[in-house]
Amino acid sequence: MSQLSPLTPTCTPPDEGRPPSVASAALVCHLGEPIDVSVCIVNWNCREVLRGCLESLLRQPQGVRLEVIVVDNASSDGAAEMVEREFPDALLVRNRVNHGFARANNQAARLARGRYLFFLNNDTLVPPGALRRLIAFADAHPEIGLIGPRLRNGEGKLQFSYRRRPTVATLLHRTTLFRWTGLFRRAYRRGRRHDAELDAPRPVEVLMGAAMLLPREVFFRCGAWDEGYTFGGEDMDLCARVGRQHAVVYLPAVEITHYGRMSTRQHLSYTAEHIPAGFVRFLRKSGSSPTALLVYKLAISLDAPLQWLAKGAQYLWRRALGRHDKAAKSLLAMRAVAQFLRRGLVPFWKA
Repeated sequence: MSQLSPLTPTCTPPDEGRPPSVASAALVCHLGEPIDVSVCIVNWNCREVLRGCLESLLRQPQGVRLEVIVVDNASSDGAAEMVEREFPDALLVRNRVNHGFARANNQAARLARGRYLFFLNNDTLVPPGALRRLIAFADAHPEIGLIGPRLRNGEGKLQFSYRRRPTVATLLHRTTLFRWTGLFRRAYRRGRRHDAELDAPRPVEVLMGAAMLLPREVFFRCGAWDEGYTFGGEDMDLCARVGRQHAVVYLPAVEITHYGRMSTRQHLSYTAEHIPAGFVRFLRKSGSSPTALLVYKLAISLDAPLQWLAKGAQYLWRRALGRHDKAAKSLLAMRAVAQFLRRGLVPFWKA
């Protein structure tokens, strides 16, 4: 197959009724050839990692006809302007406010024209030919609904690319109290178990949301991304819904670099505010009992002040030892927990 980028499409102005969120510079483009895959990327204030991601997609051969759609969630760091200036082949959507991950991905999907949708985090690098191999595997296995590649971090180390569907017990082990006591440790380890050396495709329950490929038709038939999530839990939800009708498969033969948590580390307060509510929504939709959800909410609510105190003590200790970089990280963690208590606690209980 021929590489789409950098073809110059013929374009016509957008329709009168087109939503105002689409950047004025963006045009509705009509290409002579069908598009194999639409790469959908959501961005919020991650200009430099986004640049690297787009370069890996548009400035090296991927072996497929592709389009790249970037939905920028009201970045203030010049990310949207960078895309517009340096990557004119990408379709840019500018949101005036941060609509969250799920809704922004749906915006991209509605504009997409590819046979496949590839939802990709902005902190990734896609090696040459990786998309060709993904599409070839998907074409050879039309019964598969969702495919995820093997993920490696920036140093080449394996990341968790898939896992089991989390339960209340799995998540309770992450709290300070239950982690110290060792309760639910077995459930947590079972949920995180990962066959790092596995080299054959295998069905899994949950793929990590950093890179997921699925047929466009399957995506919309299974209900698209659930926009009830703001940030956190939506990738597990999509895997669960697709998994009811199709296989969800991990494909280790294709590898992608995923730096991991680049955006969340820059916006800890935002993620701390929304992720807990997202997990509750997922647990509720997965069939957790009201009693189990109440226990989970109580545990998280009581754990947050403990985390704040622990991070505060860690901050003071690191400052006393002169470890200022690590002390700064502890301070950021304190602020994130404080943000959850200040703004995330009520939505968490309402979820």
